[in-house]
Amino acid sequence: MIHHQRAVGSAFLEVAAHGLARLHQAAPLRLLFPTPDPGQPLEAVLVNVAGGLAGGDALEARITLREGAHALVMTPSAEKVYRSLGDVSRISTRIEVAAGAVLEFLPQEAILFDNARLDRRMEARVAPGGTLLAAESLVLGRIARGEVWRNGALRDAWRLHQGDRLIWADTLALEAARRDAAFGLDGADSLGMILLLAEDAARHRELARELTEGAASLVRPGLLLLRFLGTAGDVRTAMAKAIVAMRSNALNRPATLPRLWTC
Repeated sequence: MIHHQRAVGSAFLEVAAHGLARLHQAAPLRLLFPTPDPGQPLEAVLVNVAGGLAGGDALEARITLREGAHALVMTPSAEKVYRSLGDVSRISTRIEVAAGAVLEFLPQEAILFDNARLDRRMEARVAPGGTLLAAESLVLGRIARGEVWRNGALRDAWRLHQGDRLIWADTLALEAARRDAAFGLDGADSLGMILLLAEDAARHRELARELTEGAASLVRPGLLLLRFLGTAGDVRTAMAKAIVAMRSNALNRPATLPRLWTC
């Protein structure tokens, strides 16, 4: 039996009100810290120096914000998930946000090559009084090359806790062969989500509905979800517009995209 070499990377980041508190990283995952633009919080960039994930590769990120800390965590580009010989590629992210802290977790999309198999899991724990603005998106196939994700599998799971309570859970399990079914994605090649957990989230519900043409909901007090579905270009454009609006209106940030989203 052939055993292929696998990449297993990790990055652990802890931010305090005064700035960076702790950092650990193991290849192929790295954290870079560009100088923030005026009006921006501490910026951290998660970089997979391997250039993508093959079957059996695994990345784990842990991000902790102490009380009063502010941070923006993003990726420099899309994450590529290559075709698999059978093993699953895994991405695991764990977030902890203390009271009075504000985290923006805004990675760019993951692109599933044909025959890719991905298991992506997010667990976030936010203390009462903490704020989280998070985004995630997927592109099914290398659209610019005319490649369609026809074989493979996806499992994408979210668990969101406020204090000790699980307040929202969401899991998507999708076989590539069923993606175009009416009960699947009905022909769409990209999907995305933006989540805002904040004490005043309800104040931004109408804005969210305008940004998504109605595909937004206040699922519980303080938790606002925006959904996106369509072609890769349209979803990225709509999400970029929504990120700018939500950052500006909900977090009082400059009405701009994170720099790396515009490169």
